[in-house]
Amino acid sequence: MSVTHNIAVIAGDGTGPEVIAEGLKVLQAASAEFDFKLNLTHFDFGGERYLRTGETLPEGSIEELKKFDAIYLGAIGHPEVKPGILEKGILLRLRFELDQYVNLRPVKLYPGVECPLKDKGPEHIDFVVVRENTEGLYAGAGGVLKKGTPDEVAVQESINTRKGVERCIRFAFEYCRKRKKMNKLTLCGKTNVLTFAFDLWERTFYEVAKEYPDVKPDYAHVDAITMWFVKNPEWFDVIVTDNMFGDIITDLGAMIQGGMGIAAGGNINPLGVSMFEPIGGSAPKYKGKNMINPLAAICAGGMMLEHLGEENAGKAVEAAAMKVTSKHLKSLAAGQMGLSTTEAGDLVAKYLTEKQ
Repeated sequence: MSVTHNIAVIAGDGTGPEVIAEGLKVLQAASAEFDFKLNLTHFDFGGERYLRTGETLPEGSIEELKKFDAIYLGAIGHPEVKPGILEKGILLRLRFELDQYVNLRPVKLYPGVECPLKDKGPEHIDFVVVRENTEGLYAGAGGVLKKGTPDEVAVQESINTRKGVERCIRFAFEYCRKRKKMNKLTLCGKTNVLTFAFDLWERTFYEVAKEYPDVKPDYAHVDAITMWFVKNPEWFDVIVTDNMFGDIITDLGAMIQGGMGIAAGGNINPLGVSMFEPIGGSAPKYKGKNMINPLAAICAGGMMLEHLGEENAGKAVEAAAMKVTSKHLKSLAAGQMGLSTTEAGDLVAKYLTEKQ
């Protein structure tokens, strides 16, 4: 008897609906090939709804989303909505209220994708960043005094709790153990300057490490991490870090894996509902032109399947995407792929169901 997974779909803004359409095409192909079912419920959260109703997330929507097995998100961001409104009102609110305390970002160079780093290939770039997702500077603590005057003071506080830090670190150790690559977990911090927050992170890291003797604990300052991403990315296996540093180093990671067009991520609550998305923005200037790259959204769908326990299907989605990058893709950039958006989705679905 096949399993049914209930998925909330938020296509979002700009090119979000286009990439999600291709992702769903591939997910449906995977469901037929691997004998499971998808029950999809679509939500219109995003810029158009906000402009129409003044709502970001309507009352009761969080509780409704908690009933799903996962959320599949396209992109949030509308040129007619002031920056920050949709991001805080939808993205951050979902992450915080659904307690998606891990942002999981694979950084992997696929065959056929051009890397900006000299002499680096797929064998050199294959690591994962585990970013704490609900605390730190993004908690919104702080305030402004005497705004608009010469004496203005702005304070933004980084909130780090033992519970929040430990559960993120523990997830990273478990993930590193399951990954079975180098069995090395690197804490990315700034212990020499941020002596309060990263004292907590470092102490917790090495305390938890004692429970994982098969995983080698490692440490690097965030500035050193950015250097080594560029010079020796092959040194890394799994990296764990706080919210702000994670936000920064994952964008660098996306660039060394070829660009935002291939970068996928998950916002994870291991005991609740998780959300999966392409990392790039809504790219409104490409809306409706059938030229945006859907591979990041497709790979995010593959991550979602693995999270839902459909590991073979999830790995098959990634393998099919890699065949497209190695055989057909000229570039990850919109309009330069050598394929249309729909053609790229068709090819992934074809390779997914093609018998070896």
